Formats: sequence, C-alpha cells, structure tokens
Amino acid sequence: MSLPTKRSATATTSTAGTSTSNTYPPMKKAKCQAASACSPLDYNKNGLHHSDDVVFDPSSMSLDDDPKLVDYRPPPAAANLSRKKATLPQPAKKLVIKLVKAKPTLPTNFEEDTWAKLQSAIKAIFLKQPAPCDLEKLYQAVNDLCLHKMGGNLYLRIEKECEAHISAALQSLVGQSPDLEVFLKLVATCWKDLCDQMLMIRGIALYLDRTYVKQTPNVRSLWDMGLQLFRKHLSLCPEVEHKTVTGILRMIERERLGESADRSLLDHLLKMFTSLGIYAESFERPFLECTSEFYAAEGMKYMQQSDVPDYLKHVESRLNEEQDRCNIYVDASTKKPLIATAETQLLERHISAILDKGFMMLMDGHRIKDLQTMYSLFLRVNALESLRQALSMYIRRTGQGIVMDEEKDKDMVSSLLEFKASLDSIWEESFSKNEGFCITIKDAFEHLINLRQNRPAELIAKFLDEKLRAGNKGTSEEELEGTLDKVLVLFRFIQGKDVFEAFYKKDLAKRLLLGKSASIDAEKSMISKLKTECGSQFTNKLEGMFKDIELSKEINESFRQSSQARTKLPSGIEMSVHVLTTGYWPTYPPMDVRLPHELNVYQDIFKEFYLSKYSGRRLMWQNSLGHCVLKAEFPKGKKELAVSLFQTVVLMLFNDAQKLSFQDIKDSTGIEDKELRRTLQSLACGKVRVLQKLPKGRDVEEDDSFVFNEGFTAPLYRIKVNAIQMKETVEENTSTTERVFQDRQYQVDAAIVRIMKTRKVLSHTLLITELFQQMSEIGRQTSSSETLLLDIDIDETNILCCKQLKFPIKPADLKKRIESLIDREYLERDKNNPQIYNYLA
Repeated sequence: MSLPTKRSATATTSTAGTSTSNTYPPMKKAKCQAASACSPLDYNKNGLHHSDDVVFDPSSMSLDDDPKLVDYRPPPAAANLSRKKATLPQPAKKLVIKLVKAKPTLPTNFEEDTWAKLQSAIKAIFLKQPAPCDLEKLYQAVNDLCLHKMGGNLYLRIEKECEAHISAALQSLVGQSPDLEVFLKLVATCWKDLCDQMLMIRGIALYLDRTYVKQTPNVRSLWDMGLQLFRKHLSLCPEVEHKTVTGILRMIERERLGESADRSLLDHLLKMFTSLGIYAESFERPFLECTSEFYAAEGMKYMQQSDVPDYLKHVESRLNEEQDRCNIYVDASTKKPLIATAETQLLERHISAILDKGFMMLMDGHRIKDLQTMYSLFLRVNALESLRQALSMYIRRTGQGIVMDEEKDKDMVSSLLEFKASLDSIWEESFSKNEGFCITIKDAFEHLINLRQNRPAELIAKFLDEKLRAGNKGTSEEELEGTLDKVLVLFRFIQGKDVFEAFYKKDLAKRLLLGKSASIDAEKSMISKLKTECGSQFTNKLEGMFKDIELSKEINESFRQSSQARTKLPSGIEMSVHVLTTGYWPTYPPMDVRLPHELNVYQDIFKEFYLSKYSGRRLMWQNSLGHCVLKAEFPKGKKELAVSLFQTVVLMLFNDAQKLSFQDIKDSTGIEDKELRRTLQSLACGKVRVLQKLPKGRDVEEDDSFVFNEGFTAPLYRIKVNAIQMKETVEENTSTTERVFQDRQYQVDAAIVRIMKTRKVLSHTLLITELFQQMSEIGRQTSSSETLLLDIDIDETNILCCKQLKFPIKPADLKKRIESLIDREYLERDKNNPQIYNYLA
C-alpha cells in the first residue's frame, strides 16, 4: 500500500529591468512504501492532503545546503539555457518555495492490534503450529513498533510469553519417567525445542534486537533472555536438574565399565549446561568427585590383582579414554582437571607400590616397552625423582651382588659390562635419554665399582690383558676396539686408577716380552685412550715400554752385524735380546738358573757388545721372561718346540740322560722349587707331553722321575708348549698393592715438601688447603687433556679422592705423612704452637 504525497510550488523570478513569471510542473517526492498489506495504518482514499505552500529563496541558502525534500526538475530547454548562461555573469535571483506538510497520525489501538498478531504467532511457534501470518509481515510489524518507540513494551511482552512457556515446559518434566536415560532424552528434546523456538522468535524480532536491545543498557538479547529464563526455571525445578546430572553421571560410569552409551545425547546435554552457564557448578564439580571415587576404588583393586606391567597398561588405557571423552562430549575446560584427577588416583597414590612391586622385575627382565610406559606415566605426575631413586637403588643392589661376590671375580668385568650395556639401552629407549637418569647411572656405578677397594681396578686390567693377548680368536679389530671403549667406561668409575696402572703395566710387559700381544695397533690404541682420559703422565711409562721394544729391535740388528757376533757366536743358535729401562717396566724378582754353556756364551758376547756401545750402564738378565724354540728329534719325526727358558733348560738335560729324578733336575738347573714343579708339570702333565712322569699323576712330587717321551707325536711341526699359568698368590697381589700405596705416599710427601719449601711456616689447616690447591695445579700442568690430575674432592665417606689418579686419601693418612716428614726432619713443629709447622732447610 502506498501513501501518495502531492506538493505544489510557485516560482517567481525578478531581474533588474524585466519581470517575468514562469509556472513549473508540480514537484514530486519519492513514494513511501508501506510495510505490508496488514499494516494497522488505515489512511483515507485520497491520502494525506497538503495545503501549505513552500517558498524557496535561493539567496538564503549556502552552496553546501542540500534541499533534500525538493525534487526540482526544470524542462530540458530551460536546462540547456541554464548551462549556456552558466558561463555568463547572472544577476542575483530569488526563488521562494512554500512547502505545506501535514503530520501523519497512528490509527487507534495500533500497538495492541500489532501485538495481538505477534502474540498469536509466538504462541503458534511454542505450540509447533503454523504461523497465522506471513513471517515477513510479522517482521514488518516489529519494525513499525520499534520505529514508533514501542520497543520496550514489545520486549517485555515477548519475555513474558517466553517465560510462561519455559516454566510450563520444565514443570512438565517433573515426575517423568524413572528410567534415567529416557528422562535425559526428554530433557534434551525440551532443550532442543526451546533453542529452535527462540531462534524463530529472534528471527521475527531481529529489528528489536538490533535497535532497542543495543541502545538500551542492561537489556539482554532475545537469545540470552531465553537462556536466562531457562536457567531461572531450571533452578526452580531442582528435581529436574538433579535428575539430569545424576543421569549423565550414571551414563558416564556405565561407559567406563564397558557398557555402551549414547554419546550424542551426553554431548547435547553437556552443551546445554555450558550454554546456560551452570556447567562448572552443576556438572563439573560432581563429575570430578565421582571420577575421583571411581578411580580410587579401581586403583586399589587393580594394584592388588594385577602385576605392574598390566596395571601400567590399564592406567595408560584409562587416561586415553578420558582424553577421548573430553574430545567427544565433555567440555574442553574439564580436560585438565579430569586428567589430573585420574592421574592422581591411578598413579600418584600408587607410586611407591608400583616401584616396590615391579620395578626390579622390569629391570631384570629388560622390559624396554613397559619401562617406557612407566617413564611416560611418571613424567605426567612429576614422579621422575622417585623413579630415578629407584633406579639408583636397583643399580647399587644389583651391582653389589656382582662386585662383592668373590667367587665370581673371574666374570666380574664381563658382568659389569653387560649390566652397563643393559642400563644404557634402557636409558636410551625407555628413559628418553634423560640427563638426570644418566647422572644417576654414573653415580651409582661409581659407587658400586669401588665397593671393593682396588680389586675391580685389578680385574679390569686383567680383563684387558685377556682381550689384548694373542689367541683371542673370533674377534675382529672393530669388535676389539668396541670392547676397549666399553672397558674404558668402567675405567672412568675407578677411584684407584694407580692400581689399574700397576697391574696393566705388569700384564702389558708380559705381552710385549713374550710376544703374546694380539695386535700392536690395539695396544697403542688403548694407551692412547688412557692418555686422553688421564693425561700423558699416566701413560708415560707405558709409552716408554713400547720405545724400549722398538729400540731393542735396532740393538739386535746392530748386534748381528757386529764383529763379535760374526766371530764369537756359537753356531746353530740365534738369540734376540730385549733391553729394558728399569723405570719403565715392572719390578721382577731375580730367579737364578744354570743355563747351558751355549746360552751362557751368547749372553757374555752380547753383554760385551752392549757395554762397549753404551758405557756406564749395567745389564741384569731376567731369566723368567725368556723363551726359546727348540729343535727336537723324536722317533716318529722332527718337531720344533716353542717353550720358556726354564722349559728349555730342563729339556736340554735329556740330551745326556734318558731318565732323571725331580731332585736331579733341581740340582742340575738350580731352578726354585715352585717354578720347577710348574715347569715339569707343563712338560709331562699338560696337553703336549714331551716328557713322561713316573708314576703318572697331575701333580709333581719330590720322588717322581721323568723320561723322554719317545712315543710323542703331533700333527703340527711347530708345537707350542704352554707353561702352567699359576694363579697369582695373595702375597703377590699384596706386594703389588703395597707398591701402589708406596707410590701414593711418595706423591703426597713430595707435595707437602714442595709447599713447605715455598711457604716456610704454615698451620696444619693451611697446609692441607695449600696441598690440595697445588695438587690441582700440578694436574692441570701435566694433563694433556686439560683435566685435573689431582683435583681433591670429599666424597660421602669423608675420604679425599683425586679426580684423575683417583686414589683415596683419608685425612688420618695425611696426618701420618706429615708426622713421617717430621720424623725424617723435613719439618718441625713450632715450640709455642704444635699446630704450626716449620720447614727445615
């Protein structure tokens, strides 16, 4: 329906000399379209009449004025004339337009009639019936009410209608089905209907939301108003709210127990709580309480019935289920407290029980996957410190069984290497190479490997001797190098590194002198590794041993080309001599033996040659380290026998005799009793029996006799006759250890004298402090690897330990060394204060 408007205008123009009057056609305004055919505005047939004239005076307007109510359109001819005259100066013109406008009036009962139509439409929406009027007309009706400042009353009327319907809908749920799942579906349906209905009402009254609601403070949008009403009346129906929450919790509990649950229904209801703003108070708090109770009971039950691997898998599965639950229907804000609740009840409360019940079992079984699960779960609850402590206890307990069992000393090093390799594998694969766990493994290993002072160092040296000795078949150079690296790891944990050095040097000497080293390159590689670890001072003597071997080769070559060798040496004998520097090599006890005449002549000639070349030196023969190759003629064929010097002396007696008693051999050779028994046992009771013992037996007695074995035979031409390797006696080990302790005393004494010589007078406390500082400086100056050689530290047992040589020094021992220097008159006590020492020049 259109509202026509008519306007008339009379234009009068005047010029300076002429007066003309032009009448233009009536001006028209754009037509206004009514909102709809059912608009309550009922105008008369002829529309609104305007009788007032409008006088337009151009002289009274500025150039910026815009007469929007005037539609002034001159005829085309006038327009063209105007454009032509625009370029010429025009006299001032005056145009007066008089506009007469009548104010429209609203029909009677406009607001009530409009609301009646809107109310009927809202009720139809709530009753799910068709709307009595077109939605576009309803929208225009709301628009008209808002334009005429009636939005406030309209908002209150809509709110009243919505509240009545929502209250009735929630009241209808009271006393509904006792089946919780059926009841939850009714609640979900009620909520869905309300959302759909409020959206339709909001669509009709959208203009109200965009104008009145926005312009008026503290007024909710229609959607928020609907939510607030639902929340209000839900709180007035506590039975409905309680029953809804209880039903949701029961459904979730049944789902945790393995039953199926309608997750879409749960999602719909929980979103309802979230939209209403009561999720945290009405649902989340009881939900977390139920979760805590559920998992507390389940944790206790499963810990009693299951072993640790199964329990850890169950916990991991439960946490994943809760994670999925949060992703599917539980609000995202609940995820963190929900997971934390499950972790607390399933993990934190049982940390000690899990470790006590299954950690050692998992470690012993090398259960990489299960340990990885344990690590990842403990990481979630910040319990890695407990796991680290359990690992330390396990290493110390297990390692103690390896180190302290004297019956298994032979396998100690290999067992420690396997144990360390197992721990490294677990650290890399299960513990994600955590640096704290790496430190724990190192500390625990250092503790256990030094439980038996000095013994592990000795056994590690002997283990290396086995690996580097010739005859270690089936091992490639790469495998041998890998073994050396692994042993070096154990070497780093040793405190008594000087003990290791003493035994390693003794075994290395045997390998070099007897030609039993598997690989000179491997030997040098090991020394290079030791040098990197401890510095050049530690390996100085070991490197000197290799230099002596190289120098001996040159001396032997020079001897063979000398005049003495060409003219004086007996024929049929070749001899090679190793000339050793006493300070580099171990100390060997002299062992007397009566050598055959030919060997005595050879020794005398070489001694004459050597002293003529190196005057002022003294040669001392070590007969216990000699070895020979003999050519023997047996009735069944000729053989070459690789034997020791003592075996050679014994065998050569049988060139002149067929049968000799033990006492005869002892008198003829002059060999010490134990060494002779061991020599005869290797020749007559070993695998290669070139002699026969009468009577037969494994041990050599004083009344035994020996004859040449004429029936000896062997498939090989050169035969190695192994000497019986006697185990080192307690006295020999004690002697080696005592020499190490003596060396330690020399180092400490030298440091004390060096300090007192510089300072002259010092108190006991300052002397000890200065002693440690100077040792540290010496270590820095002598170590090629820039590490401390004698950096003093205090460990748990109040024993001072050197960082590189790593020999323990007790405070009481330091005091004894000071007293020893006082007795030897290097120091003296002050007469007035016995705690002050004076240096005696």
